[in-house]
Amino acid sequence: MPAQLGRSAADLSDLSLLGAKATEYPSDYDPSVLETFVNKHQGRDYFVKFNCPEFTSLCPITGQPDFATVYISYVPDVRMVESKSLKLYLFSFRNHGDFHEDCMNVIMNDLIALMDPKYIEVWGKFTPRGGISIDPYCNYGRPDTRWEEVAWQRLSQHDLYPENVDNR
Repeated sequence: MPAQLGRSAADLSDLSLLGAKATEYPSDYDPSVLETFVNKHQGRDYFVKFNCPEFTSLCPITGQPDFATVYISYVPDVRMVESKSLKLYLFSFRNHGDFHEDCMNVIMNDLIALMDPKYIEVWGKFTPRGGISIDPYCNYGRPDTRWEEVAWQRLSQHDLYPENVDNR
């Protein structure tokens, strides 16, 4: 049976941010801005990938800004994250002081709690400060499914052939 094209008003009724006349940006970490919608293709496994090249957070010790590109890839099940709410959520880290590794794990944990995806990975590629860049990668596969094994394989093989970092 072919999927219905488009979405009904009822399908979109839980989304309050997309198309809003005014956007309020959170001043600190705020997972409550995240919104979801129903995955209309639950019978098929597929990846959804977000590239967020303007992620910022603060060093928890010095208060200096940290900049990164954050890659979020997931295999949805029933719920999917709405992109504008994700943008506002990621923006909420702008005044949040935390280590790079913590930010990436918090993002992943919040998205797992929100969507219960089959699989998810979050990778932050931070620009250097003090002559060193940090690129934390974390992932999760739903326990007792094939995605748990995929998570282990991707983690154990992650970055075996790292890129040349010459200008970031």
